[in-house]
Amino acid sequence: MVFWENKGVRAMNMQAGEPIIAPSSTDHPLYGAVVEACRSVHDPEIPVNIYDLGLIYRIDIDGEGNIEIDMTLTAPGCPVAGEMPGWVADAVEPLPGVKTVNVQLVWEPPWGMEMLSDEARLELGFM
Repeated sequence: MVFWENKGVRAMNMQAGEPIIAPSSTDHPLYGAVVEACRSVHDPEIPVNIYDLGLIYRIDIDGEGNIEIDMTLTAPGCPVAGEMPGWVADAVEPLPGVKTVNVQLVWEPPWGMEMLSDEARLELGFM
């Protein structure tokens, strides 16, 4: 069984009790600005930003302003798979206080509709 907590998406394998996705640095002062920068990136096939789609799995920010972002795509065959991590990095890098940005594309756990935020569900007509 997998438990999802959207808004910084945390997945927990309830049988093993271990996080599938490492926690984000939600208490870091840059976190909100990084989330907003991620919201400026849109999937070209779905009219919703990638954060509310649930594609951003983890945002880790260290004390030096180095940022690690784990993200996924709605499908491995996405036509912009090679480009989207760069779009995210380009959106985050200009933020004041950011030193480096590394965006990793991950496939575990696979993305699913349950990862959509309420805002995305509303925008897509699922609510």
